[in-house]
Amino acid sequence: MIRFENLTKSYWLEHERKLVIDNLNLTLPTGASLALLGRNGAGKSTLMQIIAGTMRPDTGQVISDGTISWPVAFGGSFHPEMTGSQNVRFVARIYGVDTDSLVDFVEDFAELGKHFHMPVRTYSSGMRSRLAFGASMGIHFDTYLVDEVTAVGDAQFKRKSQAVFRKRMENSGAILVSHNMRELREFCDAGIILENGQLEYFDDINTAIAVHQKLMS
Repeated sequence: MIRFENLTKSYWLEHERKLVIDNLNLTLPTGASLALLGRNGAGKSTLMQIIAGTMRPDTGQVISDGTISWPVAFGGSFHPEMTGSQNVRFVARIYGVDTDSLVDFVEDFAELGKHFHMPVRTYSSGMRSRLAFGASMGIHFDTYLVDEVTAVGDAQFKRKSQAVFRKRMENSGAILVSHNMRELREFCDAGIILENGQLEYFDDINTAIAVHQKLMS
């Protein structure tokens, strides 16, 4: 369960306050795989970071009865001067998992080669995403937050990413952002649409996509 209580988030843009989350009150079900839909600039990435705890709301709170990953495609939490391996070891200590096991998993999964032992500041955005995805998938979370990460890499890497994500979904829920409607239908059973600072929940993914596409038109 993830519950939003009086959640509000805004930014100042060119001397004007832009409200992206507007006094949101909603409870998301436990264990569901949810597609997060909304137009560009609606605040999807902002909401994901607030859920993960990497961004603070203006007011309100997010309450959960389970563990939540960081936004998988968001590599900003890595220390740029530390190597990929060192960052993964740090993550393992924070989340209380076996350090060597997580390092081995990520090194094998992310396919960074020698770059795994180089500073993260030398990585491309795609390499950071691979590192973040591998670190997240190597830890058991009750809910995974995934932001377009399966779009990273060549066809073989995409297939591998989708396979490990599908495996995690056997025992966990997720909130997934993607512009690929086929991918959302494959991995999600329900959907939420962010529009004008509010979320609307749909218990059928096809209905959610249809409403989203109508809003986009």
